[in-house]
Amino acid sequence: MSYKRRQFLLASLGYLGFASLSAILKRFRAKPAVANEPAARSLEPIAPELIPPDIQASAQDLLPTDNEVLLRFSSLGDTGTGTRSQYAVAAAMIAHHQKQPFPLVLMAGDNIYNNGEMSKIAAVFERPYQPLLQRGVKFHACLGNHDIRTENGTPQVRYPGFNMQGRYYSVRQGPVQFFALDTNTNAPWRDQLSWLDQELSRSDALWKVVFGHHTLYSSGPHGTDRTRIRLLVPLFQTHNVQLYINGHDHHYERSREINGTTYVICGAGAGTRPVGRSSWTAYSASRLSFVSYTVYRDRMELQAIGTNHQVFDRGLIRR
Repeated sequence: MSYKRRQFLLASLGYLGFASLSAILKRFRAKPAVANEPAARSLEPIAPELIPPDIQASAQDLLPTDNEVLLRFSSLGDTGTGTRSQYAVAAAMIAHHQKQPFPLVLMAGDNIYNNGEMSKIAAVFERPYQPLLQRGVKFHACLGNHDIRTENGTPQVRYPGFNMQGRYYSVRQGPVQFFALDTNTNAPWRDQLSWLDQELSRSDALWKVVFGHHTLYSSGPHGTDRTRIRLLVPLFQTHNVQLYINGHDHHYERSREINGTTYVICGAGAGTRPVGRSSWTAYSASRLSFVSYTVYRDRMELQAIGTNHQVFDRGLIRR
């Protein structure tokens, strides 16, 4: 705050009392919350009617709230079967959107089974999610191992409904920047990692979310992938990536925080496989589901929602 602006506020708000103003200025100068530490919440907002109209905006700028919803989004993976199971998960997502609208969905790969054939796009994408598409919800996809069986996934990259800007890309939505990766073995890993390092370092987003198809940490059949961990986790740690989302294993699993990052598997968008638990597992379940996220300044709350439209797991990620 400039010296002149502080003088103006002191003069204008003087009648509110020295104690109240001191608390406001202290809150304004406070350092931002660090990881695992909730932001200060001791100061009660001043009643608007006590503040002269011409400086209400300035005074309220000093009173950020940690309970303001900044963004909602959802994720699901391994969806492209066109079966009843996929349509049941889609119905649950549509019902959730009616209660808590969200503008975007992350698709964690294997968008079209079995071989990425675009001839199936109506059955596996356009019809099941039609109500969401009609309401303006944007789906942002990445490529799974089944997707690259047709022309190495290029038709899906070009398909407008998947909103892909390339095999890997980023998209910013308010306080969150999403980074989509091609995690397949034939991906252009050298260029992609260089791009990811650069884009993460440039990002000033409050929240950095990376998503791709393949597992890093998993208690399912594909298991933990040491090679991809070596490639990606150092970048996550260096650039404070708070969340990695993937599919590939057909279950739901939420990790505990691992070196600053939470790992969420949402690969039960159309089918399930058995899942166990690991030492780092916070919750795992073999249930058809999608995941809903609510973003605040100091935290992200997530809910795993089944085909009965009920929440079966809740998680909290602190910034």
